[in-house]
Amino acid sequence: MIKIEAIVRKEKLEDIKEALSKIEVNGVTVYEVVGHGKQKGYKELVRGTEVVISMLPKIKFEIIVSSQEWEAKTIKAIQEAAFTGNPGDGKIFSYDLRSVMRIRTKEIGTAAIN
Repeated sequence: MIKIEAIVRKEKLEDIKEALSKIEVNGVTVYEVVGHGKQKGYKELVRGTEVVISMLPKIKFEIIVSSQEWEAKTIKAIQEAAFTGNPGDGKIFSYDLRSVMRIRTKEIGTAAIN
């Protein structure tokens, strides 16, 4: 089992949800987060004073998949839907997952995520 985390532009939420739905990835958790990468935010004028906005609003997706095949399909769908070609498009991480349990049924492993 593999956990995929993607941190992407906030405005790409619906595009990514649609892309994941098309490939039938159903178990998705979404968070509103803030952060920055190399770009370190931006400067904005507020009431005539320059203010540095260093923590940018982002969306974080967490998805658990059962195999490397699903990992590749899921990452490809996210990357294509999140891509603008500009700095700040985001990052995708994947991790091996040791264990999963469905609380209601006590199913463990891939049975708990299918």
